[in-house]
Amino acid sequence: VDLRRPERSNWRVVVAERDDAVLRGVSHTRDRIVVTWESNAHNQVEVFDRQGRSYGNLELPGIGSVAVRSELERTEIFYSYTSFNEPSSIYRTDLRRGNRILWARPDVPVDPSLVEVKQVWYTSKDGTQVPMFIVHRKGLELDGDRPTILYGYGGFNISMRPGFGATLFPWLEAGGVYAVANLRGGGEFGRSWHRAGMLEQKQNVYDDFIAAAEFLIAEGYTKPARLGIHGGSNGGLLTGVAMVQRPDLFGAVSIGVPLLDMLRYQHFLMARYWVPEYGSSEDPEQFAFINAYSPYQNIAPGTAYPATYITAGENDMRVHPLHARKMAAALQAATTNDPDGHPVLLWVDYDGGHGQGKPLHLRVRDVVDRYIFFGRQLGLRYD
Repeated sequence: VDLRRPERSNWRVVVAERDDAVLRGVSHTRDRIVVTWESNAHNQVEVFDRQGRSYGNLELPGIGSVAVRSELERTEIFYSYTSFNEPSSIYRTDLRRGNRILWARPDVPVDPSLVEVKQVWYTSKDGTQVPMFIVHRKGLELDGDRPTILYGYGGFNISMRPGFGATLFPWLEAGGVYAVANLRGGGEFGRSWHRAGMLEQKQNVYDDFIAAAEFLIAEGYTKPARLGIHGGSNGGLLTGVAMVQRPDLFGAVSIGVPLLDMLRYQHFLMARYWVPEYGSSEDPEQFAFINAYSPYQNIAPGTAYPATYITAGENDMRVHPLHARKMAAALQAATTNDPDGHPVLLWVDYDGGHGQGKPLHLRVRDVVDRYIFFGRQLGLRYD
């Protein structure tokens, strides 16, 4: 925009919108424009001159997430890069020379090089192609019997891009598989992907997640008795719905700080602000599609539900712990499974809330509890 002639008719497109990627950031150097795209749920970094001519993409260390920093008077950029097998590391690249130098990387008590990351695509119920990241130890034999955790979120235009978590490594080192599905409702492919998983189309999210589980079984990674699912908040709603709709598909279910009674959620705490995402049962038309999937209302007595671990925070200012309490009680009353072998467990944290801001010792305890639950139920022995 020429500020001396700022009328819209005088604007000029320098970097155009892309149909196959979402624009996530723009940085400037002395003579370059550096654009960060989100493409297929991970980042690309493309370099342009001031007129908008592309020099192509930077070569990144792998499939990961990137954040770029630059200065107008310099020709170099620094960018952070992270993936499931690399802690958040800082790289330096001089855009004129094209050389990449590792600038800084934290010491972590695991060996990320032992792990491989790949991206696959699978077909959801309505034919939509959905991407998923799969992480496991290099050289792991896929015999259809691997303990596997499938994670998802699918809401609020939030993307599930690759990221590092040292606490995942005991699971991977012991031979477990970890998968992250990029469900509709997220932001991986822009506004249309989000809208395809909200309001009356919310069932698409759950269909995508169930299809991811079926893919992992069909492709020889695992089987239902060895497959666990995990999600928190909106992701806790996801795993609650998946368990109620397909109890036969999972061996263990983790439901963290969840929304579960979707007919009444809007009456508690700040949840009324989420009506644009979910709708409200007070609207007769929206009541129909909410009631069709709401986990608490769709528990069926006499069903063999998988082992379930539900958590809540007594001081949660976002999601009221009533959701977890009601769901646990209803599941315990409804399931036909032996509670010794397939328990329905409820943990209410009286020292925490929705999860943000917890001190380190509580975060460690939460992770340990969850992985002990999955290890016991899915048959993974830790060293």
